[in-house]
Amino acid sequence: MPFWLKATGIIGSIGAIIGSISYVSVTEKWGSIFVIFALIISLLKQIIAFIGFLTTAIQVLVVLVFVALFLGVGLLVFRAFRERQKVKE
Repeated sequence: MPFWLKATGIIGSIGAIIGSISYVSVTEKWGSIFVIFALIISLLKQIIAFIGFLTTAIQVLVVLVFVALFLGVGLLVFRAFRERQKVKE
């Protein structure tokens, strides 16, 4: 094997190792930034889902309060009607 081919192979291997190390260091920096962005996005998605759950729970609670209010008013009207019927007799 000629010397220049061996030298190119060795230099190419050293260059590949140095390139992969620099790629790993760059990837570590950008990778950590991307991981932080992914965590922030995931957190925002969870917060939005939680706010949606809270608004749904509040809407259901408001509906139940109005149903209870209508039933209470209906019960008061019914009692008043029964009281009038008893007084007439």
